Amino acid sequence: MRPSLALALAFPALLAAQASDWQVGLAATDITPAEPLPMAGYAAREAPFESVADPLFAKALAIQDGDGTRALLITADLLGFTRERSEAICARLQEATGIRREQVILNASHTHAGPLVAGSLLTRATPETRRKIEAYIQAMESKIAAAGEKALSELRPARLSWGRGVAGFVMNRREFTERGVILGTNATGPADRTVPVLRVEAPDGKLRAIVFGAGSHCTTLTGGNLKISGDYAGVAQGLLQDSLPGVQAMFMTGCAGDANPYPRGTLDLARRHGGDLAAAVRQVLDGELAPVRGPLRTEFRTVELPLESHTRRQIETMQTGARSYRRFFTEGALAKLDRGESLLQTYAAPLALWQFGKDLTLVAYSGETVVDYVRLAQERLGPLKLWVSGYNNDVFGYLPTARILREGGYETRGLYVDFGLFRPNVQDVVMEAIADMARAAGRIQ
Repeated sequence: MRPSLALALAFPALLAAQASDWQVGLAATDITPAEPLPMAGYAAREAPFESVADPLFAKALAIQDGDGTRALLITADLLGFTRERSEAICARLQEATGIRREQVILNASHTHAGPLVAGSLLTRATPETRRKIEAYIQAMESKIAAAGEKALSELRPARLSWGRGVAGFVMNRREFTERGVILGTNATGPADRTVPVLRVEAPDGKLRAIVFGAGSHCTTLTGGNLKISGDYAGVAQGLLQDSLPGVQAMFMTGCAGDANPYPRGTLDLARRHGGDLAAAVRQVLDGELAPVRGPLRTEFRTVELPLESHTRRQIETMQTGARSYRRFFTEGALAKLDRGESLLQTYAAPLALWQFGKDLTLVAYSGETVVDYVRLAQERLGPLKLWVSGYNNDVFGYLPTARILREGGYETRGLYVDFGLFRPNVQDVVMEAIADMARAAGRIQ
């Protein structure tokens, strides 16, 4: 046999060996509240939930490359992980397993039909209700940390591959009117309808897990809903697991800050969107996926994001006639000044990036990331072999761009774990950090 022919025949086998040079561990835990608690996502809804339409889950995927580099992805049917929650979980994981903070990503589905775990409603709750919420939070953190530990302890040989589908229900929600930008429907506005799919299989080809995403708020269920549910994301995960016994399905939210499902308002619609998303994932799985090889590089940065500086007079002027989402800032900032406290000048936000050889880059923004950050990532890193996600590690508020801040609207409200409005150059600070991580990981020079 000619040497060139032998090499050609051996090359596919070499690629397959590299693609299978992974160890993967999986775990899942039920985080559905055992007793009625206030729900998260709609400030006007203060009543506790009345029933459970769908259970809520947290899931863990641990991965190790051929050199022993580990990473851990945790997803959960929650409104969001705050910095406090993420750091507490990661501290437990590091103590138990040695995995470092920069090797962990926590992504929330941002369901608005889950329990309250942070925010102003928590501070307004009665002492008894607050006690119940805090007890739930402690139990939830323990369960999630235990799931991460289990996944890391049960690593088995695996192959990875990935592809992309389309979610047709994702709709830009920034509707332009004579009264300014409102939360509505904008069919011509930008939206990321990509459905990225990661396939995890055993060396013999048996499917073990799926990680998939969509760039839409989990807000099919609106403020009148009093049923616990993972919304469309939870439905899609359940349908995939029911149709693929023994397979763990995990959902990662994309850059969904300015997108809603369309149409919305009922549990039936949530089930419909979930069914459409599950079908899109199955279509990707049935097609030709690209191999994902190592080595694995994990990068993590805490970046000081710039906030606007305001005098008391400017804030008081801003408060006159302000919409409710802006009054959150003005009232909170004035109360802070009344207590003799200084307003934040920056907010320390975590950003992460995972590089899988030359085959795939996962960008993990924090905050409620608007869709512009998909385009910005493509411009800085290149559009190919790129998975862009938001709502990771710390959902501190909305992460806008200069365009969003110029146009106005709900997504300009800034922080909601504190009080602050972002400067237009926040996008430049974020993208320089992303590019720096991509250089360190070998994605770009």
